[in-house]
Amino acid sequence: MNRINIGKKEIIHFVGIGGIGMSGLAQIMKTMGFNVQGSDLYKNKNTENCKKLGIKIILGHSRKNVSSATIVVKSTAIKNNNVELNESKAKRLPIYERAEMLANIVALKKNIIITGSHGKTTTTSLIGKILSEARLDPTIINGGVINSIKSNAKFGKGEWTVLEADESDGSFLKLPINYSVVTNLDNEHLDFYKNFNNLKNAFTKFINKTPPIGKAIICLDDLNLKNILKKIKTKNYLTYGFNKNADFQIFNTKYDSKYSKYDLKFKDHKSKKIIIKNIVLNLIGKHNILNSTAAIIVCLNLGIQIKTIKKSLKIFSGVQRRLTKIFETNGKEFYDDYAHHPTEILSVLKGLRQVYENRKIISIFQPHRYSRLKSLKREFASSFSMSDLVLLCPIYAAGEKKDLSYSQDKLAKLISLNSKTQVVIIKNQIDVKKYLNKCLVGNEIVIGMGAGSISKWMRDLKGKV
Repeated sequence: MNRINIGKKEIIHFVGIGGIGMSGLAQIMKTMGFNVQGSDLYKNKNTENCKKLGIKIILGHSRKNVSSATIVVKSTAIKNNNVELNESKAKRLPIYERAEMLANIVALKKNIIITGSHGKTTTTSLIGKILSEARLDPTIINGGVINSIKSNAKFGKGEWTVLEADESDGSFLKLPINYSVVTNLDNEHLDFYKNFNNLKNAFTKFINKTPPIGKAIICLDDLNLKNILKKIKTKNYLTYGFNKNADFQIFNTKYDSKYSKYDLKFKDHKSKKIIIKNIVLNLIGKHNILNSTAAIIVCLNLGIQIKTIKKSLKIFSGVQRRLTKIFETNGKEFYDDYAHHPTEILSVLKGLRQVYENRKIISIFQPHRYSRLKSLKREFASSFSMSDLVLLCPIYAAGEKKDLSYSQDKLAKLISLNSKTQVVIIKNQIDVKKYLNKCLVGNEIVIGMGAGSISKWMRDLKGKV
């Protein structure tokens, strides 16, 4: 890692500050005393959180936006021909990727780095919550808004940083590590990695980066990670899961509509068998039990008391867009989730089905990116088996060109055939409201899923269905 020397008099301009990762880094740097500003095409919750901290936000991209800037930080979502980047190059300003700047900022502290295809945000939030309850005042940089702090980032005065690391572009390999968590490894981001083998090699490098004084915490239930462990040079890791061979084994699970409960057994450094009984997690679903177990292991290794850990998990208030209950009306419950990958969809629906065995589950799914749909069409087709009905929304392109070779109709037929469930094609937001008002009778569970505009669609239903 090349050290970036930044003075407090520098004016640091963030191009694409509205992204969840960019906004988090900008907020941390502002709180540390740096002079930060940024631009984006539209305002959103992330830009509003930045403004509350006193960060200057400019809507739209223009050459004049960087007129006073001395350092530029760019989002990976920003194209190379962006007008602000071109002006910065002409002015010979130093331009850094978000990951480069982030690596230098977090190098000032000890770091707990959380990565994996799914569950990163929740796991990061859980670790941050436990450290906060233990009065360690951590710095937290997350991929989602944590309800308890109403933001995705917080600068703490303590020695630890809890950081969600993005594997999508390989930037997680640039981060300095003390402790790390790898939640799982799935077939994702192949637009960057080109093939699954390259993705696995990147995760192997990440795990091997864990220093001798730290530990990598790895889910043994995940077959891909289990296979990777054979390539790890030293056994400087701990495993967890329902698997009987895991160092930390989950058992005796119970699922409720408001919480999950389980026991955890492991051996301490003296090989003494220990069982932590009646761990109550204020989240539902098997996937969240796994996420919380990773958090427990990290925090036990930091010397945090079990009673503090258990208290933190019991009062954890969740992360926005992670199986978030947004409202209830006349016995019908409405949820919102970020799930946009088949594994995430299946995990969310399993979590709901475990606690709502006899209730009708209606999924409102907004597919995200043509490239993801095409590469994972078989997986998407079979991921709705736990849903009684799927309202399939138009594909959210997320900047990609419309691909006429893959349509909403084709996906609907595949889901109906492989998930053995009814699929209704939805044209727009108005269609969703009309269908629900016509067909809901009471006692249904309605969940919106996707990474596009579906979250706003779901929240806009309140008082209208």
